[in-house]
Amino acid sequence: MRLEIAVLSGPAIIVFVGLVIFPVALAAYYGFFRWHGYGPATDFVGLNNYKLILTDPAFQQVLWHNLQIVVLSLVIQGPLAIVLALLLNQKIRGRAVIRVLIFVPYVISEVIVGTGFSLMLQSQGALNDLLHNIGLGFLAADWLSDPNIAIWSLMGIISWKYIGFAVILMLAGLQSIPEELFEAAAIDGASYWQIQWRITLPLLGPTIRIWAFLSIIGSLQLFDLVYIIWGQYIASTAGTSTMATYMVAQGRTAGNYGYGSAVAVVMFLISLIVALIYQRFVLRRDLQGAVTEGVQ
Repeated sequence: MRLEIAVLSGPAIIVFVGLVIFPVALAAYYGFFRWHGYGPATDFVGLNNYKLILTDPAFQQVLWHNLQIVVLSLVIQGPLAIVLALLLNQKIRGRAVIRVLIFVPYVISEVIVGTGFSLMLQSQGALNDLLHNIGLGFLAADWLSDPNIAIWSLMGIISWKYIGFAVILMLAGLQSIPEELFEAAAIDGASYWQIQWRITLPLLGPTIRIWAFLSIIGSLQLFDLVYIIWGQYIASTAGTSTMATYMVAQGRTAGNYGYGSAVAVVMFLISLIVALIYQRFVLRRDLQGAVTEGVQ
């Protein structure tokens, strides 16, 4: 039995250690040095890199941006995904095509999405030209550089890109709810919205909580779309920089790989702490139910 477990789990453990544990440990090691990315790390600085991270106003700013993205992603995508899933769960013409169209943005490369939106949303881009052509030129704005607008532009792009994944998860959760419950509630005189509020949403709870967990972790580690659309310098002035873009700017671009490694470790610890807290207080009931069902 032990041999079978070792054979089956061994490759996964090796990959996990090699691609997750070892890089994190190596980053933690280099985080104690002032290292420029080549040669042995000899300039030991102890905890100075970590102290600088915690006291740097720039890092506090990007941490605030990440928290904004976390909250706005949950508030915008969650309700919208539930509504779309409820609509697409109905027997309507073209339902399969609509599902595919909603999911398509999720499978498009971030490079393509970022490049396309950066061209459309610039001052002389397609969006402002369209607004001028239809007589709504007063709505034209600097969608990418204005700090009051840029964060909302980012949230619009993120929502367009990832809403399909949330909708598919919600649809899968809806499919697992027995149809008899809805029929019984309708017979008892419950309205459509009462059924959704009293039956659908509570039973969809585990799916919503799993999606929220994935959304939170993804928002904390957001990098590609911000880096492609705003770059590492404009993002800070536009108010869209994240911990990941800060890590690249202060580490690789500045040539201080030791400090960048320390930032990577801090990002990992923040994500780990959030994940553990979420699992402890939010997913605990779902996990206990799964274990109980497995035992039975």
